[in-house]
Amino acid sequence: MRAHTPFVGLVPAVLTPFDAGGALNLSAVGPQAERLARDGVAGVFVGGTTGEFSSLTQGERLALAERWAAVVKGSPTRLVVHVGANCLADAKQLAAQADALGADAISAVAPSYFKPKSVDVLVQWCAELAAAAPNTPFYFYDIPVLTGVALPMVDFLDQAAERVPTLRGVKFTNPDLMTFQRLLRAGGGRFDVLFGMDEQLLTAVVLGAQGAVGSGYNFAAPLYNRLLAAARANDFATARAEQYRGVEVVAVLMRYGYLAAAKELLRLRGLDLGSVRLPHVPLTPDQAASLRRDLESLSAL
Repeated sequence: MRAHTPFVGLVPAVLTPFDAGGALNLSAVGPQAERLARDGVAGVFVGGTTGEFSSLTQGERLALAERWAAVVKGSPTRLVVHVGANCLADAKQLAAQADALGADAISAVAPSYFKPKSVDVLVQWCAELAAAAPNTPFYFYDIPVLTGVALPMVDFLDQAAERVPTLRGVKFTNPDLMTFQRLLRAGGGRFDVLFGMDEQLLTAVVLGAQGAVGSGYNFAAPLYNRLLAAARANDFATARAEQYRGVEVVAVLMRYGYLAAAKELLRLRGLDLGSVRLPHVPLTPDQAASLRRDLESLSAL
């Protein structure tokens, strides 16, 4: 397996760009990557929840991963490809491609239509998936609010440690901070636990988080980098202020439909990634104008 070091810093769960007709717009990936690099991110998490993976065809997911791999090749930006799918064969195809592309890591949510009923079954599913990418570190992606799979992650790491040789950690998009602390210490601290909730980043950092994957880092990485710098300097008054600025932005975006509003925010900043696919709903012109006014009233960005 390729040498691997834990992720440190911000890894945006990148938005997937579409054109005006709703088709995949791979030409936007280059400008998207350049902007994120200027914002000081550590890597990118491609084709995940924020990337609307469940609304993409298998061919689109393969093309998206290939494009991101080409764009970040030779740069400091590390590439994580999300390969989760309800169909294990599809997930294995995505994993094998990521392995061939030289991705820094792969990650996968649990299948969510026919759900694994036990940790043992989930480990079996992950073992088969990860075996398709034998050279690439694997992170399980725990996001029970969307998958409905709420199995104990400490038990998962304990059972998967020997059965999934490439397992390196968990992308933990879960507000359960008690479990987060236990995961950081599982296996004697051998696993990399990437925190996945932007609006609670400071709390996770205080508890020991080093790396974070989140949607907010698409448009607010400088804000969260200021938060991290302040926390490292033990300036928690500043860190708390930055965290609350992030919370204010999230609250505004959620009022309009988070993903559509996030894309509109970036469009206002000169990066056009198109809109969203159903069942997400695009903003109307009136909503876009109202969002712009709400964002202008914030000092957060």
